[in-house]
Amino acid sequence: MVQRALDAGCRPFRALVDGSHIPAVADRFIAGGGEAFVGGDAVRRMVAGLGVLHSVIALFHRPPRPSASELVSRCTRLVIVEGVDNPANIGSIIRNAAALGWDGVLLDHTSADPLSRRALRVAMGTAFSLPHARTTTLVDELRAMTDRDLYSLTPDPLATDIREIAPVGRRAVLIGSERAGLSETALAVTTPVRIPMADGVDSLNAAAAAAIACYALG
Repeated sequence: MVQRALDAGCRPFRALVDGSHIPAVADRFIAGGGEAFVGGDAVRRMVAGLGVLHSVIALFHRPPRPSASELVSRCTRLVIVEGVDNPANIGSIIRNAAALGWDGVLLDHTSADPLSRRALRVAMGTAFSLPHARTTTLVDELRAMTDRDLYSLTPDPLATDIREIAPVGRRAVLIGSERAGLSETALAVTTPVRIPMADGVDSLNAAAAAAIACYALG
């Protein structure tokens, strides 16, 4: 993940590395202007506060991100997230979107930060290469997307079966929180679609649903 951050042009700040087995990426980190400190297992466990020790843990300066309108204008296939506050889910959604060839992720202000430690670990660093933006006015952004088809995931049995959708051109898919789903205002300005499931199962994990939707609508 540190290598992917460097590959993406993120500016290094400080790193803590295993003093007995210094990883090769430490030289690259320092060459990029960062500082690297070494320590044994006990020191690294105390400083990092993590249960699992890694050969390198690094801090980077947060890279600039595009505005919501800038991201929307340059993305043909866009994943939009509303109210997903679990960093692991955000990391998985980003990893799925990147793996399946989508162009970017737009998040509302209540969703977890894609550049948080947990989200980055789950995303395996793909958040560095897949652009994202945040907005406090998600529904307004949706209403302005007149250049694409907007699909929202819902378990509503009256929604269109996702297998019947054959999108062409620009598109976006909306993923909501597992507790409450998408807001009524977001559903009102999009086409609700459902992933068919076996009897007795009414929903999927948000990240799993995103993976299916990115594949089916890709």
